[in-house]
Amino acid sequence: MTAFDVSERRIWEGRAESYARTFARLCAHTVPALLDAAAVGSGTRLLDVGCGSGSVTVAAVGRGAVVRAVDAERGMAEATRRAAPGVEVRIGTLPQLPYPDGEFDAAVANFVLNHVGRPLDALVELRRITRPGGRVAVTIWQMPGGAGRELVGRAAEAAGLVRPEWLATVDEEHNFPRTAPGLAALLTAAGLRDVRSESLSWEHRTDPEEWWAGPAAGVAAIGQLVNSRGPEGVAAAKREYDVLSGEFASEGGDLVLPHLALLAQGRV
Repeated sequence: MTAFDVSERRIWEGRAESYARTFARLCAHTVPALLDAAAVGSGTRLLDVGCGSGSVTVAAVGRGAVVRAVDAERGMAEATRRAAPGVEVRIGTLPQLPYPDGEFDAAVANFVLNHVGRPLDALVELRRITRPGGRVAVTIWQMPGGAGRELVGRAAEAAGLVRPEWLATVDEEHNFPRTAPGLAALLTAAGLRDVRSESLSWEHRTDPEEWWAGPAAGVAAIGQLVNSRGPEGVAAAKREYDVLSGEFASEGGDLVLPHLALLAQGRV
């Protein structure tokens, strides 16, 4: 594993429940488009890679697909088992999944390439376990991102918090532009055909305290930043967050947070 993979395992270990209560709802916005891109329907043999709390698996089962799921974090795998009883869920880490060549009609990964140190190798692995003619579809966060996604980071910066030294980034030789052309080029380099990539935008509505709860609990890299100086730093960032979140407040008090993501698909 790369240094980035090691830090990702550290970030996510034991945080499945906190993720399910917070950021999982945000990531579920792209699920219908992701499954459409992979042509998932009745009888489709689908692998949900990085299944998280199970939103993709549950939606695919609802379409009549024959679903299996895999995640690197045991808590996430257990959350998917609870959400989708009867679905086989395994522990596995990209770029080496525990399935034979051509096992699936389609493979999908919802916001998973953001969390692997070798994105190209991960896509090559998704191609390997998908049959000839099958589809691979993925989503990632677009960079630069939507204003809503930057809210907590702005609060942390205003509080003087600094990214922990152990929190690694993707090595330059493995990274790629987080743009529609950049993601399309990565799928093409992985050997996929008929590649298409597009930007998705939406407004995520959430309670301000619920949105803060994820970072405060240490969820994702932003949560590690918020907690980098202990309780005192969390409190300082929360004060800044309360001020900045007013920019996104609706009349009813909820936050309306603009987000941007990328969706790409290709054939094996």
